Formats: sequence, C-alpha cells, structure tokens
Amino acid sequence: MDYKERVYSVLVVSSSEKFNATLKELLSSERYSPVKFKTDINSANRELLERKYDFVIINSPIHNDDGIRLAIEVTATKSTAVLVMVKDEFYLTTYERVSPFGIFALPKPTTKQILMLSFDFMASMNERLSKLEKKTTSLEDRMHEIRIINRAKWILIEKFKMSEEEAHKVIEKRAMNASITKREVAEDIINTNS
Repeated sequence: MDYKERVYSVLVVSSSEKFNATLKELLSSERYSPVKFKTDINSANRELLERKYDFVIINSPIHNDDGIRLAIEVTATKSTAVLVMVKDEFYLTTYERVSPFGIFALPKPTTKQILMLSFDFMASMNERLSKLEKKTTSLEDRMHEIRIINRAKWILIEKFKMSEEEAHKVIEKRAMNASITKREVAEDIINTNS
C-alpha cells in the first residue's frame, strides 16, 4: 500500500495554543486521524498508555520540560515516528541528543511547507518501522511455533522411544492426514501428554 493512501494517527504534545491552531489546520482529517492534543507530559504519557500513535509531535518546551525524555521513551517502546520542535538556538544540542534514537528534530520558527515536508518524512519512517515490526512479530511467532513442535517431539521421543526423525515424521503425517498445521498437532500432543 502506498503510504500516501494511509491515514496516520497523531498525538501533539504542546502547551502553545498558537502552535496547536496551526497544526489543527495542517493535519487534515483525510490523511491524519485521529489527531489528539495534550498540553502536558503527564497527560501525554497517559494517552500513550491507552493508544498507539503513528506520529508524536512534541513542541518544546512543555511547562518547564523539554519533552526529550518523552520522545526517547516513545521510540524505545513503540514503532512511532517522533518529531521534536525546539527554538532555533537549542536545535543543534537537541538534534545531537535525539538523532541517535531516530527522532526527528526541527528548529522553530518554521514554515508550513517545512512542517508538511516533515510529516512526509515521518510517514516514510512510520512505514519502515511498521514493516520491521511485522517482520519481528512474524519471526517471533515462527520461533514460538518451532519451540512448541520441538517440545512435542521430545514428548514422543521420551514417551514412545522414537528417534527425532521418527517424531518429526509422526507430527508431519498427523498434520497432513488431519489437514491441520504441525503446530496444532504438536499442541495436541503436549496437551494429551501433560
């Protein structure tokens, strides 16, 4: 699916009404939905516990907090693209702090065009992160399936004195005859011999 077709969920963490009004205008509902605004770090953290967002945009500072720790925590636990916006004089130090975590930094003031371009970069990043997350999940599922099948083989080996090759063939043949997966056969062996 082309990322232009996707609709992205957005959490904006900003205590500036002017900034929030600008983003409400830019984040059209056709491409960005839902768009939630939080004015402090604590309410943003609560929101992130309730729901995963594709984008998190942090307008620093937020009530005496630079939002950097929040940005790093989001990228450590979720496949979310994060943008931290800071005053121009703090941009370089902020960039140096956040870039190792894959967080975008943008100096302000900025233009609407630069913001829209940043959202496009975030969309690209989000697509890449989503694909990596799917691959990781798929690999973890496959590893779990292998462990279950191996556990069933060991039950057959110990209980029925089969070789590993014989146990493997028994699981394969049962799966084929019953038109079910080897994992389902293995789970049945485990359940009936526990």
